[in-house]
Amino acid sequence: MPSTDPSRALVSRWQDVWLLAGVRTPFVDYTQAFATVSPIDLGIKAAREVLARSGASAADVGTVIASCMAQTSFDAYLLPRHVGFYAGVPTEVPAHLVQRVCGSGIEIISQAADTLALGRASLALCVGTESMSRNPIAAYTHRSGFRLGTPVEFKDFLWEAMQDPAVDTNMGGTAENLARRYDIRRPEVDAYAARSFERAVEAQASGFLGGEICPVKNETFEVKGLRPRGIKLNGKEPFVERDTHVRPTTLETLARIRPAFGGVQTGGNSSAIVDGAASALIASGDYLKRHKTTPLARVVAAVAVGVPAEVMGIGPVASIRTLLSATGLKLAEIDRIEINEAFGAQVIACVRELGIDESKLNVNGGAIAIGHPLGASGVRLAVTLARDLQRSGLRYGIASACIGGGQGIAMLLERV
Repeated sequence: MPSTDPSRALVSRWQDVWLLAGVRTPFVDYTQAFATVSPIDLGIKAAREVLARSGASAADVGTVIASCMAQTSFDAYLLPRHVGFYAGVPTEVPAHLVQRVCGSGIEIISQAADTLALGRASLALCVGTESMSRNPIAAYTHRSGFRLGTPVEFKDFLWEAMQDPAVDTNMGGTAENLARRYDIRRPEVDAYAARSFERAVEAQASGFLGGEICPVKNETFEVKGLRPRGIKLNGKEPFVERDTHVRPTTLETLARIRPAFGGVQTGGNSSAIVDGAASALIASGDYLKRHKTTPLARVVAAVAVGVPAEVMGIGPVASIRTLLSATGLKLAEIDRIEINEAFGAQVIACVRELGIDESKLNVNGGAIAIGHPLGASGVRLAVTLARDLQRSGLRYGIASACIGGGQGIAMLLERV
C-alpha cells in the first residue's frame, strides 16, 4: 500500500452518540423512474420518513446536515434548508451542506456526532441525496458570450467529474492502477461482482433491504407558509418500492461486458449509476433517556485520511487501520464490514491489503448491485450496517468508502 501518515488523519471518538433510526428511498437506475425528480425532493421524502418511522418530532431536531455532490437543480444552493423546511424542522434550526465526494454520507453522520458531543444539539437530521440522472451538460467558459469560431465547450458533467486532472486519470483509471499493483485479473473482478449481485438478490428476496426502504410515489409536500413541492415519477409506474439495479446476474453475463477503462473494470463490475436518498437521525444519550427510545447502534468513532490520488480506491485501508488503532480494536473483532463498492478491483485491493474475511464483507451486496448515488451512499452504508448488526446479534461493524481525489473514510458502529 502507498505510504500515508496516520498522524495527519482526522479522528473523532464519541461516548454517548447514537444512530437512532435510518431509512432510504429505493436506489433507481439513472434515467428511469427518478430521472426528473430533484434530489431535494428525494431528500425531503427520506427525511419525512425517518422522522415518521422513529417517532421523533421534527421540532426536536437541532441541526440539519445534508450531502449532495452535483448541482442538479437551480435551487441547489438551498438543498439542506429546503429539506429541513419540508420535513417540518423549525425555521430557526440551521442547516448546511457537506461535500466529501463518495464519503459525504459518512461525513454528515460524523459531523452530527461532533455537534451532539459538543452539546450544541441533542438530535440531528442527516440526509444524503443524489440525482445522477440530472447531472447537467455544462459549460463554464461562456459567461461573456460566444465568439466567432471559438469552440463551444458543453460537456457531460457526470462523465467529466470522474476525471482527476492532478494525476491525469479518471476514477476508473485509479481502479486499474490498483489492479496492476495488486495483480488483480478480470475474472476475479467479475466473480466479486457476481457475488455482490447474488448477495443483494438474496437480501432483497428475504425482505432485509426492504426493511430500510420507503416506497416512493407521486406526492406533494405541503407546509404552511411555503409553496408546495413534491415528486412526480418519470414514466407510468405509480410507485417504486425496491432497488431497480438488483437482479440475478451470472458470471457469464458479466464476462461478456467490454472494458470501460481499458483494463479489468466494466459497467458490470463497477458501482451502478443510480438516483436516491438516505436519511438518519443521530441522537445524544440524554435525548434517548428523555424520550425512552431505543437506537439502532452507538456511533463510536470515525476517521478521514488522505491517500495518493492515483490510487484513491485504497482509501478504506488507511482509514480502517487508523480507526482500529484509535479504538484499540483488532480487525478480527469487527463482525461486519461495509466497503463502498466503487469498483470491484478497488475492493479486492482493500481486501488483500487488510486481510479481510470476506464472509464479513458487504454481506447484503454492495454498490455494484445496489448502486452508488454519491451523496447518499455513506448514509446507506451506516444504516444497512447497523440493521445487519441488529439482525445478526453481532457487536462491531465498520462502514467505509474511498473518496475521489485520494481520501478514505471509515466509521465504527456498535450494536446496542
